[in-house]
Amino acid sequence: MKNSKIKAIFLLVVTTFSLFLLAGCGNKASASKDTTVKIGITGSDDRVLNLVAKKVKKEGINLKIVEFSDYNQPNTALAQGEIDLNAFQTVTFQNDWNKKHKTNIVSIGSTVIAPMALYSKKITSVNQLKDGDKIAVPNDATNEGRALQLLESAGVIKLNSAKIPNLKDITENKLNLKISALDAAQTAKSLDDVSASVVNSGVASDAKLDPKKAVYREKITAKSKPYVNIISANAKDKDKAAYKKIVKAYQSKDVAKEIKKEFGGYESPAWNYKVLN
Repeated sequence: MKNSKIKAIFLLVVTTFSLFLLAGCGNKASASKDTTVKIGITGSDDRVLNLVAKKVKKEGINLKIVEFSDYNQPNTALAQGEIDLNAFQTVTFQNDWNKKHKTNIVSIGSTVIAPMALYSKKITSVNQLKDGDKIAVPNDATNEGRALQLLESAGVIKLNSAKIPNLKDITENKLNLKISALDAAQTAKSLDDVSASVVNSGVASDAKLDPKKAVYREKITAKSKPYVNIISANAKDKDKAAYKKIVKAYQSKDVAKEIKKEFGGYESPAWNYKVLN
């Protein structure tokens, strides 16, 4: 009788331990199904991506945000496989990058439209610009061209018909403005040294510049589509299921609401581009 009891207790302990092991293995198996996706950004866009990360976490995707300090790094890291996606560039910037670096990076979904603006600590209107005043613009090809087109639309210079203009494409500069190209991240910091500076929305947001006080803002029209920001991947990976889930999570009503809350005045949701004027 005593042996039977001991045997029963032994079997109970073994069974319990086995169930514990199975449960542990089950948890490990479940955890192993999670997919980690590294997404590169510049500036402080993580406020919106943190919400996206929470949404996709429920689907077994760990979205890890990797911050870079300038516009040259995220595509290099993506092409070299250091990150899986990035979310910092416009369609035009990506096309120009692929051409110059012989990469095959593609858009897998649009995110925001972010107008550029002319900021100043010295003037409040373009009409106040004087002969010989200094103006700073971003120095990467696509943003420089976009900044020059902004200055043309503001009526301070004229350009030739170049699709992506540079400083050599200025055909008229009646005020002899001294236009210099700086790293995009430095354009906001240059405001103490120049009369005005054309600043990307992300840089302006990080520098806490008020878009309502901008001297002049880029107009968003049907022609602005090349400047829609996108989530990018290497072409060979563009159809990965996890990436599609991330895009779907980004292009949602609650993320649109978060964009308007966090970047009101700087950026607007762009996946419904047809709603833009």
